[in-house]
Amino acid sequence: MLELRPNCECCDRDLPPESPDAMICTYECTWCRDCVDNVLHGVCPNCGGNLQPRPIRPAALLAKDPASTERVLREHCP
Repeated sequence: MLELRPNCECCDRDLPPESPDAMICTYECTWCRDCVDNVLHGVCPNCGGNLQPRPIRPAALLAKDPASTERVLREHCP
């Protein structure tokens, strides 16, 4: 199950579970759409993989399987 991390690892922008701007790689590295387009150019700097929109977990299921609250921030964002 996806962690649904709460922030962009590059700029630390909040990305709530329902955000259409959250992008992830196959390892769930999480980025905002702005950083993906303008800083990362569609490539995850952690694994080199491509980035896709993060699925949105329906609100009714968030009570059973809540989003992560652990913030991850990359020290040096390209």
